[in-house]
Amino acid sequence: MSLEKKIMDAMEFIEENDVKFIRLQFCDLFGQNRNIAITPMQIQRALATGIPFDASLVVGFSESNHSDLVLCPDISTIQILPWRPQQGKVARIICDIRYPNGEIFEADSRLILKETLAHAAAEGFQFNTSAECEFYLFRQDENGDPTIMPTDQAGYFDLAPYDRGENTRREICLTLEDMGFEIESSRHEAGRGQHEIDFKHDDALSSADNIMTFKTVVKTIGQRNGVHASFLPKPLVDEPGSGMHIHVSLIKDGTDIFESRNNTLTEEAGYFIAGVLAHIKGITAFANPLVNSYKRLTGGKEAPRHITWGFGNHSSLIRIPPLIDNYFRFELRSPDPTCNPYLTFALILEAGLEGIEKKLPLMDESDLDEDEILKDSQKYKNIEELPITLIEAIDAMKSDALIKRVLGENLANNYIELKTLEWMDYIKTVHPWEIDRYLSTY
Repeated sequence: MSLEKKIMDAMEFIEENDVKFIRLQFCDLFGQNRNIAITPMQIQRALATGIPFDASLVVGFSESNHSDLVLCPDISTIQILPWRPQQGKVARIICDIRYPNGEIFEADSRLILKETLAHAAAEGFQFNTSAECEFYLFRQDENGDPTIMPTDQAGYFDLAPYDRGENTRREICLTLEDMGFEIESSRHEAGRGQHEIDFKHDDALSSADNIMTFKTVVKTIGQRNGVHASFLPKPLVDEPGSGMHIHVSLIKDGTDIFESRNNTLTEEAGYFIAGVLAHIKGITAFANPLVNSYKRLTGGKEAPRHITWGFGNHSSLIRIPPLIDNYFRFELRSPDPTCNPYLTFALILEAGLEGIEKKLPLMDESDLDEDEILKDSQKYKNIEELPITLIEAIDAMKSDALIKRVLGENLANNYIELKTLEWMDYIKTVHPWEIDRYLSTY
């Protein structure tokens, strides 16, 4: 699309929707939304030359040799924020990031996914994804700060009056639909105060954009309803963790390679899954990026721990779901909603493509569940595990050449350095568990 066409479309959208404020949104290395606001008077400049900003304090950007960067709006992502005033509306546009001279900024997560998708397209593949995002709703204290008291005591699929988050969840769904999402389902999850909303699969770039938007909407609508929405993977010890199961489709010549009949995979599907499994330990550093992420993976309650795959097996790391509406796919069950979806998708895709290129053999299917494996660990000692701490995942990442190739050496090293510092902060902190366990004895 020409610059003139972009400007004309933007001005038409702004006038038709009475937009008075525009948020230019981008994503930092850790998958957190950031933004700079402009007025409509600046939209022509933003589209023509970009909006400069100082990236020196943005996570993952400050390590660059050049802290002056430019936000370049992707006008196809312009959307009204429905929760803002309806007279003098607020819109948001997702941005790519460049250097002032127009060259691409190699640490831009969205750009990395775009490049990966281009690689897939060159090989004849279209990569589609969707995500099942789980979250908790917690009460706030008298100051409006979050507590760890769930908003209800309800369980899986419960209704009101037990499900006290029903109204908030409905408002989230309606807001998302106002923003163009197609919501497939929503429900109370198994944990007290835990919820899930699923939206339709899309091309991987749109899906990653949607996940970032989804998290903002959930937190914003939660706040408006007097509750705190949290995507923390394991906020409560005795309740299930919150995951973000990723569904993956790969289309070639109009056919999904994961099209399976009678529990039989195509050759390419087997290679792709083998590639993902071969790199999953290093990918885990991105798919499960917090110290807290590993409390979910090791805490049971349906989170995968071992590196297995299977048809319909809800305990497997990779699950091939039953066919519904000719939607063929596989489901990666380890990621959680604190991940950077752009980088996580890019790594999954490149790992799978390497599996196809190298024709990696796929391990045997597993029909075991986690309890069986854990009860007889000696019998199943050959089944590999995911990393059980953040530092183990970082160590796996360090030795994975594919990850460094996809991210670039500098970005990969920056991530390792920042996450290692995060781990050391955790290690140096005295936790309540230690006091409860040791203080009266030693």
